[in-house]
Amino acid sequence: MARNQNDLVQRTFRFADRVRDLVNHVPRTLANVEDAKQLVRASGSIAANYIEAQEGLSRKDFFYRIKVCRKEARESGLWLRLLRLDPDSTLAAEVEKLVAEASELKRIFASIANQDDT
Repeated sequence: MARNQNDLVQRTFRFADRVRDLVNHVPRTLANVEDAKQLVRASGSIAANYIEAQEGLSRKDFFYRIKVCRKEARESGLWLRLLRLDPDSTLAAEVEKLVAEASELKRIFASIANQDDT
């Protein structure tokens, strides 16, 4: 189980890191700048809250943090889809990959959250 937890720590970190690489290359429009700020916060929050969940202060706190991860993954997908890019650009292809990863992370955290019987 510890290996799976560490894998998810690394995976959420890589997601946030890839998002940061992406937003440094998006066109600087007013909307993109504002959406990118939200995206950076949400993507980093997934990784940070998962690390916090691992601290295990209590079962209730663990599941609360996991649910925050799920929410932030959902929001990351929204902010990614709102970015305005040339549809033929390599950035658009990276956005699609990141949207898919956000969706997969959301499903992973939803699966973990569903184990909460409180």
